[in-house]
Amino acid sequence: MSPGNYQEINSTIFSELQEKVLDMGLKQNYLPETHQLEYSENNEWLLKVSLPWSIEFIENEELIKREDYHLALVMIRAGIACTGYFHNGEMINHKVFRAYMVRQKQGKSQIKYLKTKGKSRAGSRIRLGESEQFFEDINERLQNYSDQYPITHWGISCSKTLWPYFFGASPPPPFEKKQENLMSIPFHVQHPDFETLQQIHRKLNSFQLLISDIGRTKLGIIEGQIKSEKEDQDLEEW
Repeated sequence: MSPGNYQEINSTIFSELQEKVLDMGLKQNYLPETHQLEYSENNEWLLKVSLPWSIEFIENEELIKREDYHLALVMIRAGIACTGYFHNGEMINHKVFRAYMVRQKQGKSQIKYLKTKGKSRAGSRIRLGESEQFFEDINERLQNYSDQYPITHWGISCSKTLWPYFFGASPPPPFEKKQENLMSIPFHVQHPDFETLQQIHRKLNSFQLLISDIGRTKLGIIEGQIKSEKEDQDLEEW
């Protein structure tokens, strides 16, 4: 497993891993904004485990499956975005949004360009108009989700550069920036299209392990055991 890359593990391996690292004296800390467990030593994290969003974490108790789970996702990059609504793991609705927001020669989004050059030319005004419509269309779809379904969690992946335009659009998104049931998608989203939406949803419903560079050095034996156990289980399933 390369540093910075998540590795999918099953619930059995997670339970064994959790027991081992706690026995080693690592501190466990729950991160509600990403629904992750972080294990650290001397205030430096060594590994993180992203828990399935369909499972509730309760301190000192077993993980509990959420009943009647409603999840809405939104992933935004300059010029492309997607939304999806899922009920108990099944995709019910999705939409991909595209806009003419990137200057062809510079490859820079219109929003970033406005910070340095302004919006005097016709092409800039067109791109700005499409940018505004882009966020309005996204938020209208999210508002529809909010009106139709009792959303348990909202999941978001969006550059902080775009947050003022996303939250400042009319209509605004159906949640606040620091709303309790708004969670950040912890996985990198390069191109938010339909395929990526499916991949991210699958990751959000599985245990995903991330080990830091220092963690790889200190927990090398454990990492090797995880890899070996996973290979054994893959062979059994085959």
